[in-house]
Amino acid sequence: MTNIALVDDESNILTSVSLALETEGFSVDTYKNGEDAFIGLQNKKYDLGLFDIKMPRMNGNELLMKVRASSNLELRNMPIIFLTSKDQEQDEIIGLKMGAADYIKKPFSQKLLNERIRTVLRVHANRLVDEKDKNISKQNFKKGDLVLDDLKQLCFWQNNIIELTVAEFNLIRSLSKHPGVIKDRNQLMDAMYGDSIYVDDRTIDSHIKRLRKKFKSYDNSFDQIRTRYGSGYSWRE
Repeated sequence: MTNIALVDDESNILTSVSLALETEGFSVDTYKNGEDAFIGLQNKKYDLGLFDIKMPRMNGNELLMKVRASSNLELRNMPIIFLTSKDQEQDEIIGLKMGAADYIKKPFSQKLLNERIRTVLRVHANRLVDEKDKNISKQNFKKGDLVLDDLKQLCFWQNNIIELTVAEFNLIRSLSKHPGVIKDRNQLMDAMYGDSIYVDDRTIDSHIKRLRKKFKSYDNSFDQIRTRYGSGYSWRE
């Protein structure tokens, strides 16, 4: 059984999310602050952590820093998903660079959270596999300066790793694997979230804006994502 540590100072989140995850077959322990959570994380093996960012007595970023600095290798490498009500791009980038696997804003769909958890767990398992046992060159997708490792869900641009969320990785993959093909917002939403989850059209535009900024931070001339006004987006051939 997969063990999950859920850390949030909101009692309703702890109750509703833990019950929903347990229904899906996960084992969930809940903590109301980062200090208590870190003690619990040191005393029990967890497969994944769900951390709120804004909490009293050690916030999510501070908790993540302690986890990544732990002498316990399993704890240090445990995948973390941030749950937060913050809506600032910089917070997302900081969390990803600190080692978070993904970042989900409140309020969120339970279906979306379930899918993100399964994806992060799968990616984490793939990253633990000894690369000697896999032909990595066959697993990677290359298009010009872009390299995508589907198994490990890593994105590289000009040999620089670009920190992406699960949804952003799926979006880049959907666009780049069919250069020149215009993808409308519905197609991109399906690629990012699956056809069973609805998100607003503006969500796609926000993701595109953030993606461009992330790539441009390494390559100011980046212009691969083209806006097709009235139609959608495409990857430049």
